[in-house]
Amino acid sequence: MLTELRADIRDTAEGQTADRILRNCVHCGFCLATCPTYRLLGDELDSPRGRIYLIKSVLEGKPVSAETRLHLDRCLTCRACETTCPSGVEYGRLLEIGREAVERETQRPWYERWQRQLLLKVLPYRSRFTPLLRLGQVVRPLLPPSLKRQIPTHSKVAAVPDWQRHQRRVILFQGCVQPALAPTINAAASQVLDKAGVGCCQEPAEGCCGALSLHLGANASAREFARRNIDAWWPWVEAGAEAIVVTASGCGVMIKDYPALLADDPDYRDKAVRVGELARDPAEFLAALPPERLPAAGGRVAFQSPCTLQHGQKLAGVTESLLVRMGFELTPVPEAHQCCGSAGTYSILQPTMAAAVRDKKLQTLVSGEPDRILTANIGCLLHLQQATRIPVSHWLEAVAAGTEAAGRET
Repeated sequence: MLTELRADIRDTAEGQTADRILRNCVHCGFCLATCPTYRLLGDELDSPRGRIYLIKSVLEGKPVSAETRLHLDRCLTCRACETTCPSGVEYGRLLEIGREAVERETQRPWYERWQRQLLLKVLPYRSRFTPLLRLGQVVRPLLPPSLKRQIPTHSKVAAVPDWQRHQRRVILFQGCVQPALAPTINAAASQVLDKAGVGCCQEPAEGCCGALSLHLGANASAREFARRNIDAWWPWVEAGAEAIVVTASGCGVMIKDYPALLADDPDYRDKAVRVGELARDPAEFLAALPPERLPAAGGRVAFQSPCTLQHGQKLAGVTESLLVRMGFELTPVPEAHQCCGSAGTYSILQPTMAAAVRDKKLQTLVSGEPDRILTANIGCLLHLQQATRIPVSHWLEAVAAGTEAAGRET
């Protein structure tokens, strides 16, 4: 694709990145068939190819309208198009650049600005989000069913094993909202890794991975979160932590992208590369262990592979294979590459689209009549659970529960 980016953009690091990505796109249209929003709306501008055209227009200095912003907002950032693309177009990175430019050059209505600022000021901070969630959980019984379904009940967490008794140690990333919404996930990860002979240390000084800011066009804020986390983890890295295990696949892909995010920061560039190399999805980490260290579990389950796991981290099939090795029976999931509609804050900002995408996904997940649905991302878990009576949980919780039950039987 030929490009003529504006001079003030072309000569920046992000402009050069965008120019390179745009030139790789040959407009073949293969991405349309895998794009959830195009499949729903049938509008070329709600496809990756159409959005690439819009971003190109913005970066070339053509007028930016509210319609341009709407089509970019509707993108789930699922990155299924990247998996499909024969030319290797880095659509997700281009979208980040395009969204930041659009936020800079247009002004949203006041209620959209207020909503987005509220999300940016609350969700990434555990000290702000957790008290608000606890308040919601207190009044939850009084709320109408539609609101009640959006507030998970408060979960009691089992004691976390002492990481110091193991020579092998990993950093277990906590994130921003997951510790309050589903503390049982990291507790389960600690238990599973403990049985495999690996200790999990959690760093209280870390914070949000930065993905929420990045998806809302606040790229500078995302970089600050990345720097904060690198500073918090670095003493553990120097002490020999062999991995940073991230139980939320959305955070995992973000942390693995720190090298690209901080490529132009001379103070953090090399550290970001090291952190990106250490970041591991728990299935990725466990799959590399000797078979005798894997716990035994079981059950008839459907696995919903989050987009951030299969398209972002390129780990399609890894968790599924691991679950089978541990004794689970996986039911078939047609069109397993399709998004569930959660997509970070997407289900909040685009609720109608998110629900339509979720309904299609649930049809495929329940088609094999599983006893429960397993996933690898907190956002997917909560989004799916709101619309089905079938239990939805993180796959690590199912593994930990299975090993605990097996221990009681013996």
